[in-house]
Amino acid sequence: MTTENIAPTTFDEVVPKMKVEGVVKKIELYGALVDIGVGRPGLLHISQLSEGHVKNVSDVLNEGDTVTVWVQEVDRKRGRISLTMLEPAALGWSEIDNGKVFTGKVVRVEKFGAFVDVGAERPGLVHVSELAQGYVGDPTDVVKVGDEVQVKVIGVNRRKKQIDMSIRALEEATMIEFNEEASEEVPTAMELALRQALEGSGIEMPQRQQPKKRSKKERRRQEREDIFARTLRQHAND
Repeated sequence: MTTENIAPTTFDEVVPKMKVEGVVKKIELYGALVDIGVGRPGLLHISQLSEGHVKNVSDVLNEGDTVTVWVQEVDRKRGRISLTMLEPAALGWSEIDNGKVFTGKVVRVEKFGAFVDVGAERPGLVHVSELAQGYVGDPTDVVKVGDEVQVKVIGVNRRKKQIDMSIRALEEATMIEFNEEASEEVPTAMELALRQALEGSGIEMPQRQQPKKRSKKERRRQEREDIFARTLRQHAND
């Protein structure tokens, strides 16, 4: 995240992404030297003056101007500070990895998917196939511009500055977790009916068996068979 303006007073207090105010002390062909109040000037390179091309520094700045800048880089060994007038992204590329989950805002919707801004240099793409479980014919059926959504990073190309994201992956993870909890805790309709039939009869409900190496489906089928087999034997002995 961008560090807001806290007016550093020493070089040791200067950190990347810090927002500061300074005074232009000198203009050169390659940029400007800006005093930010830490005992040494920072370099504001000509490429960091504007999003567009700047031919001459003097077209943008004059000596004595007060400017708002952000710390781009700090070289503590050489005692150098690089500055920029372009507000840095809240989320750096080093912070974006496969599997990470972010909350962002839908900023554009196309036929092939939706672009979500999570604070990175560029919005990430949620392809239409990653918007939801099942077929999605029109992305606007799922999301609209301005919607706040949670996304999972499924691909990063730092060289091309591209981020691939998924909403479906988070839905699938939630459904798997829900189904696992439900299958372990909720008795089947057959088990409930049998319990009601045995209530007040004095017959004890058999305990479930849980073989370790069987699937859940196989365990449930075996449990039902055991319940009915034991019940029949108990009734036969009465």
